[in-house]
Amino acid sequence: GKKRCFGEYLCPRCNRKWMSGNSWANTGQSCLRCYVLVYPHKQRPLESPDGLDVSDQSKVHPQHLCQKCTQLGYYCRKI
Repeated sequence: GKKRCFGEYLCPRCNRKWMSGNSWANTGQSCLRCYVLVYPHKQRPLESPDGLDVSDQSKVHPQHLCQKCTQLGYYCRKI
């Protein structure tokens, strides 16, 4: 959909795994280690994070690695 969701990522190059509460449909995030654009292998609504606190505002969102932020030209959470 058009809403932000929770995504799980796995880099095919270095096998780095990460999760993000700033995941969008048909939009990837670059791997922090090797900068390969990675699309989420699993996405779900923010309302059901399986016990994880995805609304942790203290975590910094790496905007330079986020394809959505790059496309928008600003922080994607401001949508």
